[in-house]
Amino acid sequence: MEIYEELKRRGLIAQVTDEEEIKQLINNGGARFYIGFDPTADSLHVGHFMALCLMKRLQMAGNKPVVLLGGGTGHIGDPSGRTDMRSMLTTEDIRRNCDCFKKQMERFIEFGDDKAIIVNNADWLLNLKYVELLRDVGACFTVNNMLRAECYKQRMEKGLSFLEFNYMIMQAYDFWHLSEKYGCNMQFGGDDQWSNMLAGTELIRKKSGKDAYAMTITLLLNSEGKKMGKTAKGAVWLDENKTSPYDFYQYWRNVDDADVMKCIKMLTFISMQTIEEMEKWDVSRINEKKEILAFELTKLVHGEEKAEIAKSQAKAAFGGGGNLPEKDLSIENPTIINVLVGAGICASNGEARRLIQQGGVCVNEDKITEINTIVCDGDVIHKGKKVHVKINLK
Repeated sequence: MEIYEELKRRGLIAQVTDEEEIKQLINNGGARFYIGFDPTADSLHVGHFMALCLMKRLQMAGNKPVVLLGGGTGHIGDPSGRTDMRSMLTTEDIRRNCDCFKKQMERFIEFGDDKAIIVNNADWLLNLKYVELLRDVGACFTVNNMLRAECYKQRMEKGLSFLEFNYMIMQAYDFWHLSEKYGCNMQFGGDDQWSNMLAGTELIRKKSGKDAYAMTITLLLNSEGKKMGKTAKGAVWLDENKTSPYDFYQYWRNVDDADVMKCIKMLTFISMQTIEEMEKWDVSRINEKKEILAFELTKLVHGEEKAEIAKSQAKAAFGGGGNLPEKDLSIENPTIINVLVGAGICASNGEARRLIQQGGVCVNEDKITEINTIVCDGDVIHKGKKVHVKINLK
């Protein structure tokens, strides 16, 4: 199967410009494509996961990825999908976040001569002379068209800063710069980026007379309509110090039944032939599908050894043998509230108190109703049906 057809069968393509040209380029290994990542935190999260998997698939098919770190655009903030303005990051924070991104991306993308390259738009955006930029690039845009972009329309009532209004021009300039310096001919991104990406293709065609193409990947949504990787506690991170391999495994193990096959198609590297066989399985095998999904993605992010441990811990938590995840604590007063917060099971005393009052905490097999209940060394804390941690007191 050709790679473009495989991307379509996996449900990864939302919309494209010039489909026949893109199809030929990708299938023949002729795409020099880029995807941008703004360093808004010190770790990638699973919202970035699909883009990284797509880059890996395309590189395996002979295409050349350009990873663009938004060290420059990160100073502005992308208004796409936002109801308010992003918090302003310092230059030092942005630089540190970019360094963290680089290390994590090396797990997915092969960098080196004639392979993938990684660049930072701070190298050109932060040195631009503003008036010259307005004359050279700004003249290629009309305010009327920019205001019709969905990313701006949804912010007009609450207010859109002039700083954010410049984001589209900066992103378009990135594509033009990468086209001129590195021969980039294609941009990929989530389907919320479509307006920004079209701006880039038009800028290249107007200024350079070159062909440029854009393709957006489908944003993976769960049944409640939340973006992939968002939970009640925030994002699911790729950094194991922020989201442990066990928690990462459990996130995918607990996806909604309706989303399991969609996730397997989009995110795993299981062959389409095998996936099509899995689609024929009886509904009684839904948990087996979820375990396959969770294991494959945990292996991809954290390695096979940690994926096996997470799988074993998950089985132990649900009475199937194996080893539970453990937490070492050194606290003078090991009440259930202090342990819940100290072990990171709850974010605050208030959350822990509410959880206990609602009957959502068990120690070993006993439901806890008193907030001053003492936890002993070796006790297992159960938060609902999904979080299970053995406590080691020092």
